[in-house]
Amino acid sequence: MINNNSNNFKHFLNKKVLAIDYGTKNVGTALFQPGHEPFPLEHLLVFNKGRETLLQELCALIEDEFIEVVVVGLPHHKDGNRSAMTEEVDQFAHELSAKNPSIPFYFQDETLSSTEAHSRMKNSPKYNFKLDMSRVDLVAATIILEDFINGETPCPI
Repeated sequence: MINNNSNNFKHFLNKKVLAIDYGTKNVGTALFQPGHEPFPLEHLLVFNKGRETLLQELCALIEDEFIEVVVVGLPHHKDGNRSAMTEEVDQFAHELSAKNPSIPFYFQDETLSSTEAHSRMKNSPKYNFKLDMSRVDLVAATIILEDFINGETPCPI
């Protein structure tokens, strides 16, 4: 559920926002334009075939979709500490940001987003109340984007 009164909703009103759920095998993406759409939508699942290829594919997506803001899900351990994956995503996000210097990039804590994605799928007729592992990263990207839009203070990269 999107909170139309959150600071981030108001701040990013009418801007096309891309959320990225980075994974070593798959990268899920979601799109949302606050004020134009009712909620974030799954967009594209990108297969991670290596850093350079992934960066090229995401840069093309940013250009093709006229993205104005990018949000990258940043994983942490459940206790809030950084992990090896946190460092990998951090480095990836900085590289993607450097290739798109005119676009603002933000981090969003994605702790437990995959767990939430599993739950949503099992409780939704959209997924026949079943877990579809091929779409978990896409659903996680929508959750990252919802959490970002519903937030109060964005965390810039």
